[in-house]
Amino acid sequence: MNTKKIKISEVKSNPNNPRLIKDDKFNKLVNSIKEFPKMLEIRPIVVNDDMIVLGGNMRLKACKEAGLKEVPVIKASELSEEEQRRFIIADNVGYGEWDWEMLANEWENEQLTEWGLDVWKPSGEINLDDFFEDNGDSEKEQVFKIVLEYTEEDYNAISEAFKKYNGSKEKIVAELLGI
Repeated sequence: MNTKKIKISEVKSNPNNPRLIKDDKFNKLVNSIKEFPKMLEIRPIVVNDDMIVLGGNMRLKACKEAGLKEVPVIKASELSEEEQRRFIIADNVGYGEWDWEMLANEWENEQLTEWGLDVWKPSGEINLDDFFEDNGDSEKEQVFKIVLEYTEEDYNAISEAFKKYNGSKEKIVAELLGI
């Protein structure tokens, strides 16, 4: 399959595209295309013989918003109707997960956010309700739960924080976050 650049007006959005994009993420995608257009050449829009997008509907929309006149495409002529339907879903399925520890140690949060990755960063003011879940039963005593994934070293730090602050949510979370 060869990539070729064609007029953006020749490419048609897929009316059966099951993916959505929120305004803030869409704006990040538009900025990403403006700032890093080489990415489109590396990951072109995939179309069928009718020039309907099979993969890259949001990129096409963002390219239009960015004012591009041409876009790189790959025509997937060899796919059957069923394979095209499968491709639309399979192309958007995220099989992997992020290694958050590596991201935290190797990249800057601001850069990752700029590139479109949602990363959590403390704003100085912590809403502890984001960390705890209400059981929703107002008749009984309220019970909260917090789910943590941790190493043995983290477990020891958490245990010490609980002992040190005698169950005070605010102080425990603040210590664990280093703020």
